[in-house]
Amino acid sequence: MSENSKQQPAQHSTQALSHEDIRSFVPADNCLDGKTILVTGAGDGIGRIAALTYARYGATVLLLGRTSSKLEYVYDEIESFGGKQPAMLPMNLEGATYAEMQQLEGLINKEVGQLDGILHNAGMLGQLTPLEMYDVDTFSQVMKVNFTATFMLTQALLPLLKDADNGSIVFTSSTVGTHPRAFWGAYALSKQAVEGMSDIFTQETQNTTNLRFNCINPGGTRTNMRAHAFPGENPMSLKTPEDIMGGYVCLMSDESIGVRGQVVALQPKD
Repeated sequence: MSENSKQQPAQHSTQALSHEDIRSFVPADNCLDGKTILVTGAGDGIGRIAALTYARYGATVLLLGRTSSKLEYVYDEIESFGGKQPAMLPMNLEGATYAEMQQLEGLINKEVGQLDGILHNAGMLGQLTPLEMYDVDTFSQVMKVNFTATFMLTQALLPLLKDADNGSIVFTSSTVGTHPRAFWGAYALSKQAVEGMSDIFTQETQNTTNLRFNCINPGGTRTNMRAHAFPGENPMSLKTPEDIMGGYVCLMSDESIGVRGQVVALQPKD
């Protein structure tokens, strides 16, 4: 794509899907074929299932996470069912510098040559306690992983995403990000910030690029983070990550080209 074409307003007239369309989306086989998608927090939970799902629908998946052994396991899972060869990108978002993220952009450009989407899934729960008692070091950690590193990585990878025909950036929010709740502290505040960031990126890019920025709120899902937040809850009462993958695939597929600046709750009654 030439420099001039990158600066032209988006030409797509695709009608935006409703949130219900996104929640109930049934992906077509190979609907992500030809796309390269980076997934943060790809070692377990929703990130792992999203990476596997994207690969099953034809994408080349870049697995970013802090634990190499977990990434290796997901890598092997993708290879076992014949998915396109993934790549492992070990990175601890809490400690990663912007320079390291810029180096990552160069590495992806050199080794893969394209980037069509990012699923920002990595997250840290922190403490469930009143703000007046919140440990300031933990607060800083949560904000770095959930918000600041997400911003830094997005900015660092924007040159590659702008070169994509229809780049999609999907942030992960939460019900407590949309509607802040007592005792959720840094987690709720970080998710509020993520929703604001998605909105601002949308406003700043919608008339000059084909990029789209959206947030997913997965709702109560059977993950380790959910178990820590609600230790008394019966996990069997919750949907699994696999149950909600339609929305994750939809927002990475070209079917969602008209969807911008949305916060999509995959389980809106939660």
